[in-house]
Amino acid sequence: MRFRERFNNILSGVIGGIIIPVTAFLIFFLATRNGLSFSGYLDKVTEAGNVSEVMSISVFANIIIFLIFNRLDMLRAAKGVLGITIVWAFVIFGIKLF
Repeated sequence: MRFRERFNNILSGVIGGIIIPVTAFLIFFLATRNGLSFSGYLDKVTEAGNVSEVMSISVFANIIIFLIFNRLDMLRAAKGVLGITIVWAFVIFGIKLF
């Protein structure tokens, strides 16, 4: 019970909503790098024009933490995850436009 009280706030959700996509991107990088270095991989993704697609896949991982917070009845933390996911969506939309 102490865990829920301690981490049931919007800041925990925002931090989780930032860390999970970054972690998902690193896992995606390790799975698809084909021997490239990190900077080489970023160059390849940028040249191919797939930045928004890779970011979308990474941010999609936020649904996992959102559902966990929702299941544990940590609704304030779930709001934080939802809010940062909406911010990520606007960033991806902006990248796709330009």
